[in-house]
Amino acid sequence: MNEKYIEIRFAVPEKEQGELVIACISEMMETEGFEEEDGFVKAYVTEQAFNLPALQDFAGTQKIDFSVSVFENKNWNAIWESEFEPVIIDDFVAIRAHFHPAIGKMAHEIIITPKMSFGTGHHATTTLMIESMRQYGCTGKKIADFGTGTGILAILGEKMGAREVLAIDHDEWSIENAGENIGRNGSKNIRLLKADHFPEEGLWDMILANVNLSVITDNLRVFHESLNDKGRLIVSGILQKDESEIIISALSLSFITEGIKRKNNWICLVFKKKQR
Repeated sequence: MNEKYIEIRFAVPEKEQGELVIACISEMMETEGFEEEDGFVKAYVTEQAFNLPALQDFAGTQKIDFSVSVFENKNWNAIWESEFEPVIIDDFVAIRAHFHPAIGKMAHEIIITPKMSFGTGHHATTTLMIESMRQYGCTGKKIADFGTGTGILAILGEKMGAREVLAIDHDEWSIENAGENIGRNGSKNIRLLKADHFPEEGLWDMILANVNLSVITDNLRVFHESLNDKGRLIVSGILQKDESEIIISALSLSFITEGIKRKNNWICLVFKKKQR
């Protein structure tokens, strides 16, 4: 019997509300994906993951109307492929599906198979992470990408000259999809790891974490312990309203804030260790 899915349709007349919905629902329950359209955001979750009391509490607090529909499993891959458009960030990187033609005059091109795993490159947080990677460079570095999703940041890190990349995710579907994308891009120095928390194995020159506020704060201590003295922690998936909270949490662990980027109510922060 096919597993049933829940579509939660939120009325969000303002873009800021849509960003809030995506961030909060992602933390509230494990989602299969989101769709954004004028005035609405749709979230998709399995029947098993659906949490109606938490949803009602969130919607009531934020005064956001929603409706719920139940349906049998969709052909998600066909849906994602039909809606996927290439992502182009300046002349630095192009992210396209395997069925799109090559995009010329770019420093880097990443080819992915768009499936359910988060991270097709369209979200503001992915752009912010890529811009930070470009700013600080990856050549010769040992990089860990925590919450790799489709593997875009890990693949880009290798293309930018990283000597070693570890791509980590807790979701089996993401690991499978990232592995497929790593192979499609001919990446040779990326290792995949299925894990819920950041692994304590050696020191890193750069740690990437485009996840959400709670996951980042839960792992801040091990991030600090796993970063070498001159390394950088680059995080996103955080709303601007939570900027003070994450900075204070990082400061309590002797991180200092080196950089902040903002886009569409999302932020990307760069931390480094406070030198003694």
